[in-house]
Amino acid sequence: MARKLILYLDTSVLNFLFADDAPEKRDITIDFFQEVSKKKYEVYISDIVIDEISKATEDKKEKLLTLIDNYKLNFVDINDEVKILAKRILEQKIIPVHKTGDAMHIAIAVCNGADILLSWNFKHLANVNKERKIRALCLLEGYDGTLEMRTPMEVIDDD
Repeated sequence: MARKLILYLDTSVLNFLFADDAPEKRDITIDFFQEVSKKKYEVYISDIVIDEISKATEDKKEKLLTLIDNYKLNFVDINDEVKILAKRILEQKIIPVHKTGDAMHIAIAVCNGADILLSWNFKHLANVNKERKIRALCLLEGYDGTLEMRTPMEVIDDD
């Protein structure tokens, strides 16, 4: 049996569970979380996700925090290594300076050995051009450069 994929989720993945205005993405996200409930993956989030959730309306915040609890999502720490890599990502202009949270999501995934950063953010995260630049930077910085940046649709397993 192959080892489980290690996934790091950004906040958009959680948000799309409640995206009635985007039913296709919502349904794919629901399918993804059904697989999470079957323990098909090791799934992680960070305090960046919690910080982003804290900016939501009270009703949505409660739903998202309950979701994290119900699926028993794992937490990874934000340490100096993560902060340094995020700073390098911003310095290299791979991610715009005003999108520090996105740079942090990437750095957290890389520094914690995630196989895939999962996101519905096509502009900065689930984007092949950004992924290539991140991989190159990671190699220069001494990381393995294998992080993939995908959407939930790309990890769903029909088995």
